[in-house]
Parts: sequence; structure tokens; C-alpha cells
Amino acid sequence: MEETRTVDVQTLINEHPFSGYQWLVFAMCFIIVLMDGFDTAAIGFIAPSLLSEWNLSKAALAPVLSAALFGLACGALISGPISDRWGRRLVLTGSVLLFSLACIGSGYASNLTELTMPRFITGVGLGAAMPNAVTLMSEFCPDKRRSTIVNLMFCGFPLGAAFGGFLAAWMIPQFGWRSVLHFGGALPLLLTVMLAIMLPESIRYMVAKQQPVEKIRKVLVRINDSAWSAQAFVMQEAVVRAPVSGGIRIVLSRSYILGSVLLWLCYFMGLVIFYGLVNWMPVLFKEAGMSPQRAAMISALFPLGGAGTVLCGMLMDRFNPNRVVAAAYALGALSVFAIGQSIGNIGLLVCAVFVAGVLVNTAQASMPSLAAAYYPTAGRGTGVAWMLGVGRFGGIAGSFLVAELSRQQVSLPGIFTVVAIAGSISCVALLLKQATSSHAVVADVPDGESLAH
Repeated sequence: MEETRTVDVQTLINEHPFSGYQWLVFAMCFIIVLMDGFDTAAIGFIAPSLLSEWNLSKAALAPVLSAALFGLACGALISGPISDRWGRRLVLTGSVLLFSLACIGSGYASNLTELTMPRFITGVGLGAAMPNAVTLMSEFCPDKRRSTIVNLMFCGFPLGAAFGGFLAAWMIPQFGWRSVLHFGGALPLLLTVMLAIMLPESIRYMVAKQQPVEKIRKVLVRINDSAWSAQAFVMQEAVVRAPVSGGIRIVLSRSYILGSVLLWLCYFMGLVIFYGLVNWMPVLFKEAGMSPQRAAMISALFPLGGAGTVLCGMLMDRFNPNRVVAAAYALGALSVFAIGQSIGNIGLLVCAVFVAGVLVNTAQASMPSLAAAYYPTAGRGTGVAWMLGVGRFGGIAGSFLVAELSRQQVSLPGIFTVVAIAGSISCVALLLKQATSSHAVVADVPDGESLAH
């Protein structure tokens, strides 16, 4: 009788070169993140046209902007547990379909009230798509290159936002502001068809859920032909004792709750910096005596500084990832502090804004990869999504914080010092996470019995 051949799925992925099929999965996830960046930034590109066409004040746009942010948070918080229960593929395809239809619908709004709800629904779809793209991609990656590949995929977000700016500048004079929203919805709609036909389910998820061997083999053989002869699949997970099942229960379990809270705190504080500075730097610099054009140009260097993300991923794969990202936050906090000290010296200010942008954006973009590596397969979708969802409220808090500091007439160096403290808190949170992490053991997960690490 022929002996049953059992294959460890992660070992097979680790030992085989990154295949064309894995690059296809990467390409689909990259385009999702790219369109996420485009549609998230779209409202900013069309805002001037809305103000003039509908005779609005800037303050009147607040409900639309807030609706999208709350939608992003809701989408992330809801989608994580669903993906851990029903699969990454289903949630990812559904979320892309949702934000594409809602974005197209936004283009038909005739007033702010009609625009608010579609923007909220767009936010829900976008908020669900991002963490599930990260989760799915991370589960197709070899262990030694996971952070590099996931961070590379995450570069699609700032590229999508920048591409949207150039496209909007060309489209709005030619076709009007509605064309930006229609384009931002039509492309993901085509992508939805591609995802429905070509996107596979996560191999690790299928093993964890004890799905049929034939179904797992069909996907795995696209990565490595040797999977054809496999009759059973297992996977190894670094585990600590977590006698619970279900994404929410794992994330909030005794083994994970402290690490979860520290990840949430870290990402929250990172977005306090990002949104606080992106939304308010042009105003603060203008009040410091710069022309509006110069203030806008220098401020624009901050969100552009995502160049270090891939390098950070490579360092995370080689060294302790918690300490690598903590170092980025610490140096980012110093750079934000330096912005406040550089007012009056344009050369130093330009350098400080750019360096702060590189470090803060790099640290933030590396956090999903860090979260994906922390949680076991059975809770990874919830873990990544909830970190992103809770963190979104940091974006809202950051804008209110700088507004309140300005109202209290805090000096410009004082404002940047307070904002820099948020980066220090992120650094400390990650160092605490590293210090309190339990020692992991490696265990075989037979035919999909999920264990937590």
C-alpha cells in the first residue's frame, strides 16, 4: 500500500522560488491597494470643484470627509472577523465591488447630502479591502521575504494617491469632477471580474479550515508541481497556548490582548502624526509667514516620503521587526520635532519635512506586515483589520489635536513637539510588545487544525 504523502504548506512555499503565480496574486493585491489610494484621495482632488460648483464653505465639506473616515474604520473592524470565518477571497472581492459601485454612485450626487452616504459606503469598502489584501498576500509569502513583499505591495497606496492627483488635474478641466469618481469606480469594477475569476483563496486559510485536499492542492500546485502527489496537508505555526477559536476571540485572548492593544496604540499614534501634519502643515506654515504656494510645496514633501518602505521590509526580514519599526518611529519623532525648530531656515525645513515624511510613512506602512506576522492564521484577518480600523480614529484625533493646539495659541515649535510625542509613544509601544512577547514554539497543524502563536 502506498504511504500517504503529507506536505507542510509553508515549508513548500519557503523552499520554492517566488513563482509567477505568486506574482499574479501580488499584482492583483497591488492594484487593489493602488485603487484604494486613488479613491481615498479622490475627495481631496475634487474638493475645490465642489466648493465652487455648489457654493460651499470649506467647513461644509467636513461631514463628507468624516463620513469617509468613519467608513474606513467600520469597514476594517467588520471585515476582519468575516474574513477569518468565510475566507479572504470572498471578503476581498466583495469589498472591491462595494467601493467601486459606491464610488461610481458618488459621481451622480447633486448636493452634499447625496454625496455623504456614498462616500461612507466607499469608505467601508476601502476599509475592508486594505487589511484583507495584506492578509492574503502575507499568507502567500515565504517567511524570509514576507515583510519585504507586503511592504512593496503597500507602496501602491501612495502611488495611487499621487497618480490620482495627476489624473484629476487633467480630467477635471476636460470632463468635470464627476469623471474622477466615475473612473475611480469603473477600474475597480473591472478588477472585481478579474478577482472573481483568478484570485485564489489563501492556502494557509484553507488548511486552517480543513478544506478538501483537492481544493488546497489545486492552488498549491500552481506554486510548486511537487504538490500533485500530496495526499494530506499540514502547516507549522509558532504558537503559544490560546485555547480559543474565531478571529475576535483569538485577538482578544489572554495570549494576544496585550500585543493587540500595543499594536492599536502604535498605529493610532502614527496616524495622529500623519493626519495632523498633512491636514495642518500648509496652514501652519502660511501663518508662520510663508506664501501659500511655498507652504503647499514644502508640505507636499511629507506624504511623498514613502521611499523607505521596501528597505524597512528588508530590514524587518533580516533583524527583529519590532525593533526596526520602533527605530523608524523614534527617528520620525525626532524629525517632526526638528520641523518646529527649523522654521525660518528654508533649507533645514525642507530636509526636516522630507526626512520626517520618509520615516513616519515607512513606519506606518510597515505596521500591517508586523501585525500579519504576529497573529496565527485563524485570527490574522481580524488582527490586521482591527489594528487598521482602530488606527483610523487616530487620523481623526490628529486633526482635532492640531486644531485645538492652534486655538490655544501654542507656538509653532510647541505644536510640532506635541505631535512628535505621538511618535515616541509608538516607539515605546513596540518595544513593550517585543519585551512582553511570549516565547513561541513551533507546532504542526494537521489538516488545518488551527493553533495560535
